[in-house]
Amino acid sequence: MELYKNYVGFGIAGNFALHLEQAGEVEDFKDIVTDDPNGPKGIFPFYIPNREGYLGVYPLSCDTIILPKEKCNVQIEPEVALLCELTYDSQGNVTQITPKQFGAYNDCSLRKEGAPKISLKKNWGPSSKGIAPVLFPIDRFEDGGIMDSYRIASFLKRDGMTMRYGEDVELKGYSYFYDKLTQWMINQINVQKDIGPLEPIGIYLKNSELPTQAIISIGATRYTHFGETTFLKEGDEIVVVVYDNNLYCGNPILMMVNRGELNVPGVSALVQKVVRA
Repeated sequence: MELYKNYVGFGIAGNFALHLEQAGEVEDFKDIVTDDPNGPKGIFPFYIPNREGYLGVYPLSCDTIILPKEKCNVQIEPEVALLCELTYDSQGNVTQITPKQFGAYNDCSLRKEGAPKISLKKNWGPSSKGIAPVLFPIDRFEDGGIMDSYRIASFLKRDGMTMRYGEDVELKGYSYFYDKLTQWMINQINVQKDIGPLEPIGIYLKNSELPTQAIISIGATRYTHFGETTFLKEGDEIVVVVYDNNLYCGNPILMMVNRGELNVPGVSALVQKVVRA
């Protein structure tokens, strides 16, 4: 799946209450000062087109997660991805972010202490990330739009069992959403410096000749106890579902995941097999 090879890829850290604590990453951000202590902590890159090094490796897959060669714990990070258009001024600063589509995403992450940058835990090669093959158009990224009625849930299938991995939550449960999120992202991209676990996103964009399309994953949701304590292994199947709560509720979604019947209206489903490198 190389549909998004020309898109720059970013993620948002700390945009859902308690996720960083569950992921053991609070310490990474101890020296990061934010205007809003309850808001996101920063933006990290996971893919930069035409860049040398690991960030230039295309990591997205709609059906597979390849575990790293190194021995390391790996967790699903169930998220919503936004496909966005970026607009710049004459100095190369971002002036507008326009979300166009949304759907299920897996910001699959290594759990390794001491990594100097978030991105080092995010892209370890091809098929280290996931995006659903079905995305929904966004009518307007504000209250009253299509995303008001959508929720996200995630599951892990192992040894014939299907377990809830992340909590089933409404998309409006994100700490920053709609205009508050886009305004924060614009400012953060333009001002974020190379400090602690964060990187200078604005400089990266300028060095990449100002790409106009981006995949932005807007933050991992909270884990269930099972998800918080269970890491991926070969043979697992990951399922992240973004669904219209006007059409479905949680228990029917679980049954649909069990039966593998997710190709239905109002559902963006990412299903990935976990394999060894």
